Amino acid sequence: MKLLSTRPLLVLIALAAAGGGWYAWQQKAAQSPELRYKFQEAVVGDVVQSVSANGTLNPVTLVNVGTQVSGTVRRLHVDFNDEVKAGQVLAELDDSLFVAAAGQSEASIASASASLDLAKASEARIRALFADEYVSRQELDQAVQAKKAAEAALRLARAQNDRDRANLGYSVIRSPVSGVVVDRQIDVGQTVAASFQTPVLFKIAEDLTRMQIYTTFAEADVGAIRVGQTARFNVDAFPNRSFRGMVKQIRLNPTTTQNVVTYNVVVEVENPDQILLPGMTAYVNIAVAEKKGALTVPNAALRFRPSAPATKPEGIKANGGSAPAPGEGERRKRRDAASGTVYVLAGGQLKPLAVDIGITDNRVTEIAGGELKAGERVVVGENLPGGAPDAGGFRMRMF
Repeated sequence: MKLLSTRPLLVLIALAAAGGGWYAWQQKAAQSPELRYKFQEAVVGDVVQSVSANGTLNPVTLVNVGTQVSGTVRRLHVDFNDEVKAGQVLAELDDSLFVAAAGQSEASIASASASLDLAKASEARIRALFADEYVSRQELDQAVQAKKAAEAALRLARAQNDRDRANLGYSVIRSPVSGVVVDRQIDVGQTVAASFQTPVLFKIAEDLTRMQIYTTFAEADVGAIRVGQTARFNVDAFPNRSFRGMVKQIRLNPTTTQNVVTYNVVVEVENPDQILLPGMTAYVNIAVAEKKGALTVPNAALRFRPSAPATKPEGIKANGGSAPAPGEGERRKRRDAASGTVYVLAGGQLKPLAVDIGITDNRVTEIAGGELKAGERVVVGENLPGGAPDAGGFRMRMF
């Protein structure tokens, strides 16, 4: 019984010893920079900086086909996705009123022509009588005026007939271009009214093998965009496929929304397979700068700041500020926004290195100058005592 009573005590002693050993190991690990921090090497590689925006795919030429006359749709000859040729009949309106108007104007022409014949005969007769001094000059002038009025009335009747025949022709809706019908906004029996604004009946894309992306870029990005630059984009319909285009136009008309200035950028796209459809959302990336064989570090290395160094690093003041190294004062004078600091391990302690920052692809950043050398390991994060990343020690800061 005495042996059984001592077993819990022995278990407690063993657990305390194990916990003490674990705590001692953790303290030692916390003091070791090799275990406390995460490192990655500065490597030489290629960097491509790009700007991104969303846009919409549209045909290069999209023609809105309307009508100049009002009427009821009597017949439709095309539907969505139909290919049409220039001059092909798309729809017909009820032409009863236009036929009647054309007939009325033709009758007016006949009446005006008969009146002109009578006026000519009268003018010839009065002129002969005037030569024999049987009528006065006034009567002759009146006959001449009547003939001229009859001629004007005939011209007016013919002009009205031309207008009525044109309206009759407008009752047949024809395609102005060759292309594909992408939208139809009328049905048989529907009445269209062309009064102050021409109603749109059809939308025809002239050529779907060539398309354009209309997108907008912020003023901070548009300065790096140039006509002729290559653009790559994706669409939701083909998420695993990348498409290529070219910057065609940077429109000078800015748009301001809530104090944010943006500019429209047009990207030209070849679509030989016609798999890209009008209205698709395009996620555009335009490469604006590229460096080959550049010294690069992860962006996390530029964001990292040590929470509290285990020992006072070389070049660090007691209050945590950086003590100027030889030549550092001159470097600080010329330092601007394109500068940053990375930390390396030197002599078992963290050492800050000032670097000049170049372009970035949002994963790695070019080191354009400074004290960092290729192959040196830079700190990218801080681990918890157990080896897990420490959200508090991994300080996310802008650089």
